[in-house]
Amino acid sequence: MRVTNTRWYPKYHIAAPAGWSNDTNGLCFYKGQYHCFYQHHPHSAQWGQMHWGHAVSDDLIRWKHLPIALAPTNDYDRDGCFSGSAIEKDGRLYLFYTGNIPNEQNQNMAFSDDGVHFEKYEHNPVIVAPDDKDLDIFRPDFRDPKVWQRGDTYYMVIGSRTKDKMRGQALLYESEDLYDWKFKSVMMRAEGNEGDMAECVNLASVEGKDVMIFSPQGIKRVGNMYKNLFQSGYFIGKLDYETGIFVHGDFELLDYGFDFYAPQITKIPDGRTIMIGWLQSWFTPMTEDVDGWAGLMTVPREVHVKNGKVVTPPIKELAGLRLSEKSFDNLVFYEDTKFDGVEGEVGELVMEIDLTETRAFEIDLRVGEEEKSVITYDDAIHLFKFNRDKAGAGSDGEREVKLPPADTMNLHIFLDRSSIEIFINDGEYVLSNRVYPRSDSTGIVFVPQEGAFKIDSLKFYTLGEGIPQPVVD
Repeated sequence: MRVTNTRWYPKYHIAAPAGWSNDTNGLCFYKGQYHCFYQHHPHSAQWGQMHWGHAVSDDLIRWKHLPIALAPTNDYDRDGCFSGSAIEKDGRLYLFYTGNIPNEQNQNMAFSDDGVHFEKYEHNPVIVAPDDKDLDIFRPDFRDPKVWQRGDTYYMVIGSRTKDKMRGQALLYESEDLYDWKFKSVMMRAEGNEGDMAECVNLASVEGKDVMIFSPQGIKRVGNMYKNLFQSGYFIGKLDYETGIFVHGDFELLDYGFDFYAPQITKIPDGRTIMIGWLQSWFTPMTEDVDGWAGLMTVPREVHVKNGKVVTPPIKELAGLRLSEKSFDNLVFYEDTKFDGVEGEVGELVMEIDLTETRAFEIDLRVGEEEKSVITYDDAIHLFKFNRDKAGAGSDGEREVKLPPADTMNLHIFLDRSSIEIFINDGEYVLSNRVYPRSDSTGIVFVPQEGAFKIDSLKFYTLGEGIPQPVVD
């Protein structure tokens, strides 16, 4: 299969060379390179029999495609090689993934000594869903293994749900060698409005706190919260490795936009925890599928804990994509304004806004003759909104987040051909969104709504290519 039109194909986000892609898988650092695998259907631009696509980078911003890493070729994974993770042991890269077959999911292993060619373990599956009558586990939903090491022991968390399909949960396994695994505990079970299925569960120690990042399904909408079909968020807590129980605080969202799901995290050599997610939501139109491809990943983000919350700013390496800069300081204006050189279908916008002078504002992105994606903020009620009713060929609607009172606001916005990622105050709040404007909708307009719009600093960068562009005949 080939891409037939690149009008919405990203310039610097990871996407499959053609066909369908979803969940980030196997994010890791191995033999001097960063590896990002993803769910992939190479034969069409719709979800189908899942493979593992594979991209690799030397710097986390410029990626190249490698051959498909896993394909559903065995009895235990014949209906798909579902999501999972990667870990290095003794110089070998191990992939753990879910094999999907009718009414059953199981965990399997593959390995590689070069990070390119993978061999499945001859004794797969390494874990089958427990059938202990005393364990409240719905065996057909048993997926997305995430593996990590602590001391001399390896741990794996698997997403699941209770037998009545009413409560999501995370199951903990342990191993001494990555080959033989033993069930340890139901590590976490949802309470209240925390979802009926836990997908893509991650656990990592971040700045002294245990953080569980996962994608719960079945969270009920509350006002204008949880408007996406499925959510992605986190718990901060503490895993007792003796009992296998994770004690945690309240569920919090990672992203308030339209399109963010199945993030995966990993530690990199400098000690940072980084995260890449799927820049899409389930069961929303993927307008690009008519062009022979569907789905892309977010820009890589750092994961930190600040004042009891997880914050996810974009990685600093993204500055390496910058080609040119337009810079303005100490701006005060009272009517709709454009700035010379601040425009483009691909770019990076960084702003410091003075909220002591700016009561309310609007920023229109990807503006064309009849198109625009709209940011608004009302400081009286501290409500930040993103609206895509006029954004182009894709879905419409609005998403919002309530911000704490402040004197300033930092906005960091990444524009690509079919995406807008908005980072507020160094990643304290993030809104990730797909949009499908015309290629000539490139304008950016700054609109005061009540009196002055005061911007202390405004920078706009054009950005270079970070993913190979498909060749279209």
